[in-house]
Amino acid sequence: MSPSVVVLDYGSGNLRSAARALEAAGADVVVTDDFDAGMAADGLVVPGVGAFAACMAGFRAVRGPQLVEHRLAGGRPVLGICVGMQIMFDRGVEHGVTTEGLGEWPGVVAELPAAVLPHMGWNTVEVPEGSRLFAGVAGERFYFVHSYGVQQWDWVAQEPFHAPLVTWAEHGGRFVAAIENGPLAATQFHPEKSGDAGLRLLGNWLATLR
Repeated sequence: MSPSVVVLDYGSGNLRSAARALEAAGADVVVTDDFDAGMAADGLVVPGVGAFAACMAGFRAVRGPQLVEHRLAGGRPVLGICVGMQIMFDRGVEHGVTTEGLGEWPGVVAELPAAVLPHMGWNTVEVPEGSRLFAGVAGERFYFVHSYGVQQWDWVAQEPFHAPLVTWAEHGGRFVAAIENGPLAATQFHPEKSGDAGLRLLGNWLATLR
């Protein structure tokens, strides 16, 4: 059977393109803001496009923080995409305004120190050893559209927990391009816009749901 995936509709993100890509990768997909459906699915995808503050407001309106918290507490997979990744961090700072995120990971989402913004287009990534998400596509290019990102990663691993696997990319400086942390994974780039490499990556994530 195909794994069931809910793409969370909280008013942000390219929901239909994400759903189509997940279906092409082998998932049975529903786009909804229903909390119970999000809990019941094998996997939950949190998309996101636009401003950090607006995304957090929409996310809270559909009880997104509680949904993610409850799923992760039960070891149930969650995948964040673009701003859906950013809101997993402590906070975002845009135009001098600080907005609290979910705090699943330490870090601040801030404007990239690049001469040209947004960072739009294809880019390579620096994948850590042992990545399951990037199996078979570590050397490929992925599609980014963003002006903000996490540029500093401060994580102290505590036994018996392992430190997350962090993938990096560069645009004006290094920034976090993806994270794999037990049931919680996320990408700053858009796998649904990244052609065959993106579909392979989504397939790798779906394989962790079984």
